[in-house]
Amino acid sequence: MGYLSGFHAIEERIKSGIPCGPLLVAKPGPRARELVDIALACRIRVDRVGTADLDRLVPDHRGIILETTDNSASSGIVTLEDFLITLGDRQNALVLILDEITDPHNYGAILRSCDQFDVDLVISRRRRNAKNAPVIAQTSAGASAWVKCAEEGNLARAVELLKENNFWVYGADMNGQKVYNLELSGRIALIMGGEAGLSRLLHERCDDIAAIPTQGRIDSLNVSVAAGILLYEVTRQRYCSSRQKSKGSEKKPNNKQEP
Repeated sequence: MGYLSGFHAIEERIKSGIPCGPLLVAKPGPRARELVDIALACRIRVDRVGTADLDRLVPDHRGIILETTDNSASSGIVTLEDFLITLGDRQNALVLILDEITDPHNYGAILRSCDQFDVDLVISRRRRNAKNAPVIAQTSAGASAWVKCAEEGNLARAVELLKENNFWVYGADMNGQKVYNLELSGRIALIMGGEAGLSRLLHERCDDIAAIPTQGRIDSLNVSVAAGILLYEVTRQRYCSSRQKSKGSEKKPNNKQEP
């Protein structure tokens, strides 16, 4: 059992349709009253409690918390095998692999970018990954309620399974090729490393290494910022590719005069 306290996190979890509740409310303000209305509309029980009751459950709250049936970072937990089955013959797919991202704030920020850039699946280690679901839910602004995630005991094996299913695997590292010079189309898996970078086993399994060109004096970008930039580049290339295909399929106007 877990608890969510952020307004956005609570709202998105309720709207996601995943079982949750009751909603515990003490001295609600205008925003909390909006959440009460949403909860009632979704047939989620609302309980009036004292502030001291909320303090015992979640010290950092704004007068309202949502009880959840799990304490995981993401509500959309799936297995990699099931994901690949549901993927079917789809040619375009985007998977993000997180190699020892242990900071819940970074993890939440990454999930927020994943929601914005339509990532199909986030894969992380079953151990040595970010915990603290309330912090992740708040930092992701509720995106954790929507992003599908899989926790794998062996990330190297997960990468091999993706490659067997026609995924091209790219690791993120400052010593790689400039990301805009890579062709990021089709089924793509991006690997983001923690403070120590990519682990050796995962680095060896990458088809190529993607780097973000920078000009600052700091060695590298924060991993959540880097993930957002790389995901944007995949989205940009897909958009440009779809536009080119659309233009290529358009029929040129026939300006010739009939005799």
